[in-house]
Amino acid sequence: MRQAFISHTLNFIMQNQQDITDEQIEKLKYGLECLYITITKFVVLFSLALVLGILKDFIFILLFFNILRYPAFGFHAGNSFMCFVLSSLLFIGLPYILLHVEISPTILYILLFFSLGCFIIFAPADTEKRPLSNKKRRRIRKIVACILAFLYIIFIIFFPNVWISKYLFIALLLETIAIIPPTYWIFGQHYANYRKLNQV
Repeated sequence: MRQAFISHTLNFIMQNQQDITDEQIEKLKYGLECLYITITKFVVLFSLALVLGILKDFIFILLFFNILRYPAFGFHAGNSFMCFVLSSLLFIGLPYILLHVEISPTILYILLFFSLGCFIIFAPADTEKRPLSNKKRRRIRKIVACILAFLYIIFIIFFPNVWISKYLFIALLLETIAIIPPTYWIFGQHYANYRKLNQV
């Protein structure tokens, strides 16, 4: 199915774009494969969320997670299958549990300030494919990520009963998991990849 999608789409593009180079074709193939994987993954995740009755929760959690992830970056799975498994566990399984469990204020505060500490120390967390080699950009991303995490925490603490607070909390927790070194080490990936480059 994946190959058929890529092949048909490439044929359509090449029929309408005659002067396309081999290098551009390879880039298109890679882009189309990523697009296919992303679409199919989200179709399955949306379906699972719908079946479990947490579709609205899933959408909001995903939204607030991606707001944090843009500046903070974080772990990426090494292949599409592992990405799907982890996405299912973290974006469907964990939220489903947390949405149905009452968390005591003490544990909540501990998790919130642990997350803030992780953002201050570890954000932004790059990957081997996308090392953050520019020191100035790393600093800017850290500042933005920490400000966002702080705003999430302030809202959660002062408005604990507002429906949006639980989504902010879960999104913050998920992004914390994505930026801490143990997550990288568990899956055999290198952390702080910019250190391996000369341009730091």
